[in-house]
Amino acid sequence: MNKKLSLSLLAISAISFLSSFYCLASDAVSIGGPLLIAAFIALALGVRGFQSAKGFSYTIWIFTAVTASMFYPQFFVSVGEFQLKLLIVPLLQIIMFGMGSQMSFEDFTGVIKMPKGVFIGVGAHYMIMPLVGFGIAHIFNFPPEISAGIILIGCVPSGLASNVMSYISRANLALAVTIGAISTLLSPFVTPFLMKWLGGQYIEVNFWSMMLDILNMIILPVVAGFIFNLFSISGKEKMRSKIIQLIAYFVIILLTNLVYMKSKNADLDGFFLAFAKSLGWFYVLPMVGAVLIRYYMKGDNQWMGKVLSFISMLGIAIIITIITAAGRDSLLKVGVLLIITSFLHNITGYTLGYSISWLFGMPEKDRRTVAFEVGMQNGGLASGLALQMGKLATVGLAPAIFGPLMNVTGSALATWWRSKPPKGEDENLAAKTDLQNN
Repeated sequence: MNKKLSLSLLAISAISFLSSFYCLASDAVSIGGPLLIAAFIALALGVRGFQSAKGFSYTIWIFTAVTASMFYPQFFVSVGEFQLKLLIVPLLQIIMFGMGSQMSFEDFTGVIKMPKGVFIGVGAHYMIMPLVGFGIAHIFNFPPEISAGIILIGCVPSGLASNVMSYISRANLALAVTIGAISTLLSPFVTPFLMKWLGGQYIEVNFWSMMLDILNMIILPVVAGFIFNLFSISGKEKMRSKIIQLIAYFVIILLTNLVYMKSKNADLDGFFLAFAKSLGWFYVLPMVGAVLIRYYMKGDNQWMGKVLSFISMLGIAIIITIITAAGRDSLLKVGVLLIITSFLHNITGYTLGYSISWLFGMPEKDRRTVAFEVGMQNGGLASGLALQMGKLATVGLAPAIFGPLMNVTGSALATWWRSKPPKGEDENLAAKTDLQNN
């Protein structure tokens, strides 16, 4: 898109914003709503003409969808007899499968190579965000279920977005991937514990049920992604390594179904039926799919990554839109204050994450990484857990707001840091240039 067209779209966006605000102030909602949606659409298209602002286009599209769901919630709650909220868990599983398919066991070697950074990053993540969320919920005196949602978004692991921001900001990407992977693997145990401890006074929390939900929504799809990646590229892994990994994944699925047995008070027949289903969906199907794709696509996996990336981005937007529509009435009551507190929660995570890593003497690249890994959360998981609790319209509101908000602040911070290379990087680059020239 050329800059002339982009500037025209930005001008249309500005005019539409001003017109919509005037109409809404005059109670002409039927005109103001469509104008506001049009303003966001023009803005999302317009920023794509500028390289420095292009990365914000996706977030603006999310704001467009959220605005549409606020003015026309009836279109995002159900289609006929089908409740759209039923799409949330499958979409989240597809997103996490996509994450796992781009990873391997090598991503966990950072624990050995960078133990200090990993322990500080994971520890700070699971200490700072839950406690800050609890403090915000207590100080601002939200309704109990809204408060529970604020604490919930603080208790979940970090997501893929933090890795992207680390890459943009010239931070330590390997450390970011390892912290994210470890915090995700720990989440079935840590998230229910923290939520019951900190959020139990606001809402009833079933530890085993929440653990099972996280295993089903996050861990098993990631395992399926690992298996898919293991079989998708011929010759990449040695047979001994494949066997060890497959045994480990089998054990994870077995343990998940033991948690199912505990959570649902299931008998042996119920356990074996659930175990067989899990093996079929998350163990056998990824193997078969990977082999078939490898055969027909002749080893070209790039298209698969692009498809899964697009589905992930679309899935996150759909999840946020559905939650916003479901919780519209509650959002109208506490919306502005919840946006402010979500912003405080997010910014405090960046600040304390960076500060703690500075106190421990970590290099600048690692400080930036820890800041993002602490301040950015897996909003999709929090939304899925809110749905499983049956509290999507209340507990799910804070995750729905936190998600797009952290992408805005994270993109801004990453772009700013990118213009300020970590100390020593400029000198190293200059030295390499001199050697090449000589």
